[in-house]
Amino acid sequence: MQFLIRRLAEGNIRQLVLFGISVSILGFSLLGGLSYNYLLQIEDALALAEVVDDLSNDILEIRRYEKNYLLYAMEEDHAENLVFIGRALDVIARIEPGGGGIQGADLRGSDGLRALRRDLHGYRDTFTRLGEVQLAGQQRERAALREDLREQGKALVAQAHQIVTYQRERILGIVGSLKHQLLLSIGAMVGLAAFFSWLIGRRILGALSVIERSARQIVQGSLEQLPLPATSDETRGVVEAFNHMLVELEHRQNQLVQEKKLASLGVLTSGIAHQLNNPLNNISTSCQILREELRPPGDGGVSGTGGAAAAPPALDPALAGRMLENIHQEVRRSRDIVKGLLEFSRETEFSLKPVALRDVVARSVALVASEVPAGIGIDADVPGDIVLPLDVQRFQEVLLNLLINAIQAVQAAQAMERDGDAPEGVKPDGARPDGASPRAGAITVTAARDMAARQVVLRVADTGIGIGPEHLGRIFDPFFTLKDVGKGTGLGLSVAFGIIRKHGGTIGVESTPGAGACFTIRLPLGTPEPTGDAA
Repeated sequence: MQFLIRRLAEGNIRQLVLFGISVSILGFSLLGGLSYNYLLQIEDALALAEVVDDLSNDILEIRRYEKNYLLYAMEEDHAENLVFIGRALDVIARIEPGGGGIQGADLRGSDGLRALRRDLHGYRDTFTRLGEVQLAGQQRERAALREDLREQGKALVAQAHQIVTYQRERILGIVGSLKHQLLLSIGAMVGLAAFFSWLIGRRILGALSVIERSARQIVQGSLEQLPLPATSDETRGVVEAFNHMLVELEHRQNQLVQEKKLASLGVLTSGIAHQLNNPLNNISTSCQILREELRPPGDGGVSGTGGAAAAPPALDPALAGRMLENIHQEVRRSRDIVKGLLEFSRETEFSLKPVALRDVVARSVALVASEVPAGIGIDADVPGDIVLPLDVQRFQEVLLNLLINAIQAVQAAQAMERDGDAPEGVKPDGARPDGASPRAGAITVTAARDMAARQVVLRVADTGIGIGPEHLGRIFDPFFTLKDVGKGTGLGLSVAFGIIRKHGGTIGVESTPGAGACFTIRLPLGTPEPTGDAA
């Protein structure tokens, strides 16, 4: 029994349900078969009881005609008595086993019927002899036969009553057996139904619980592989399908991140060209100065008297050193700009390395610096000793997305102020009614440790138009955007949400319409010393 229960508990839900249905069908079939058999027995017993009642009535009729004959000695009573005796013997012959009559007749092994048949034959012989003696006028013998006839009649009535009583008891016994069988069967079926309901319900609810936890984990942005349950049922197949889906989602998210990088590069292209143009101009100017210093006097580098080539003038070493150093610095600056773009756009596997948070923030601010218009300032206050395990490229994508969104929000607020359409609660000069008076067009990036939670809290705040409370709950949903049609895909913050979750952190937003927004990123603390940098 324990082995069967263990096998049922370990089997899959489909097999368990089929087994439960099969057992139910078998149980109901068995219950129906037994009940039908008892009903057939009751039907036969009732049919036999009806015949036995007729036999008992015939015995009573025999006694009635016996009394009439003894009282009045009428030949009609004698003849009727013999007729009823014959009917009674015919009934007995019909219901006796092997008589070809009532099926299923069972009267205590037919002993009572045989005794009644024997006594009926003896009673008929006595009654017949009494008629002969009555005609012959033999008074002494007639008195003896009359007494014997009375005793035999009493015995017939007693035997008939005994047979009727037995048949009634037999019917009641069959009904009682049917009642007990129904009660036991119903109890067994209820027990089996309760057991299978508990077993199947536990398996189904357990499977639904696993599916719900898995779905919640996916909804929360976690792409980690789900642990496979120890069972071999459909739940394992569902979790395996979820894991396959997570692999596909991670692959699609990586593609999406790469596409967002390319989109960000498109936004930054004009600014990067401007950033490269400045060092190139400086290099060109320095080279021009050196060329001028090295050019001989006179046109074409030829002396005006003897026609021989004039010696080049002596170059001031200090000036040459400054020019070369300037060229070297501008070349490094250009190299860093190009290197940052290449590393940002390169598609790599997700990898966490301890890096200084300040370097990542500085690199991100530098990349968007060319996109910051006049009147907007970006301030970064990140302690240099904060080291976190980060995937630099992906985390930089998060910062770039937040910074670009902040720049666009501030620009929108400034445009509304210029048009005299400033949001409620914002003064035209950018001062706020709370007395803090941040400067108009401010974007701040700050970081601090939360030692109680063993986390680093990074905040990106702006003085833009803010986010309405009706949108805060959907701001990280895929394809949700507050930008105009054609100016946003709604994928930036959802991708950022997934990247932060992959780092083991969380991201949230607080905002009041017209008072700016503040995005808060919480990341677990890493090792105390960096083993790499943002480069």
